[in-house]
Amino acid sequence: MNSIKQSEILLESGTNELEIMEFTLNDELFGINVAKVREILQYTDVKPMQNAHPVIEGIFKPRDSVITVLDLAKYLGLPPNSNNERDIFIITHFNNMQFAFHVHSVVGINRISWTSIQKPDQIIYGGDEGVATGIAEFEGRLITILDFEKIIMEIRPQAGIQIEEVDSLKPHDRSGKTILIAEDSMMLAKLLLESLHRAGYNNVIKTDNGQEAWDVLNNIKGSGGDIKSQISCVVTDIEMPQMDGHRLTKLIKEDSVLRELPVVLFSSLINEEMRIKGRQLGADAQITKPEIGRLVMIIDDLIDGKKVPEA
Repeated sequence: MNSIKQSEILLESGTNELEIMEFTLNDELFGINVAKVREILQYTDVKPMQNAHPVIEGIFKPRDSVITVLDLAKYLGLPPNSNNERDIFIITHFNNMQFAFHVHSVVGINRISWTSIQKPDQIIYGGDEGVATGIAEFEGRLITILDFEKIIMEIRPQAGIQIEEVDSLKPHDRSGKTILIAEDSMMLAKLLLESLHRAGYNNVIKTDNGQEAWDVLNNIKGSGGDIKSQISCVVTDIEMPQMDGHRLTKLIKEDSVLRELPVVLFSSLINEEMRIKGRQLGADAQITKPEIGRLVMIIDDLIDGKKVPEA
């Protein structure tokens, strides 16, 4: 059993790098951001659950909590390992949820730049956009980085963004305000756009990653005029190809013109350690997905010039 200590793998803030844990399924290379990994456990028999989703193997209790196990090979339509005695459980924690992903082996951990990660073709591993969030090239090999949030949302739809949350918000004048969002997941971006529109934020600029958002901001800055009259708030994911949300936040807050823009980190990775990182970079608020109702309230407060207390 190996624990992944987050304090040991956190990178210097805003370097646009991440740690990728490589693992295999039938000799194919895949990757997961180490920030999502709690520990690695040797495969063990699990207790099946009746009427569960077909890719859910069952549950097990390694210590004081019960963890749901997902057969990742089965989810991707790949054959099982012929000998599972050396298989591995990758225990993850994101979106305030814990799951075990059954894989065939763990290769190791490597540090790579987000600029080395490309957005894959939408048809990779099926679905509306595919389940691969990026393809990383490292030392001559290609690593498919999977969209674990999308996997969980497909299996447990209630774990995703609930657009209806915005219906219970207090009335607020959101007209004429422009929100810039950076989100690489097509599915999550669509839900985010629908939620903001439903809340009354009809002017939303959507970008696929931090680099695109940074380009938009620089184009607006170059056109002259008051930047806050053209962009009211920036909402960014953390994990994105080309440029991550931490790097985007760092660039904005170090820019003499853009630094007054409110920046909200909206990510499945928000935890105690990540909050420290976000504060160091100057983020005005940090929210764990999928709290869309709270996100809208925080955007309201930041645009109104209110300081948002730490959650």
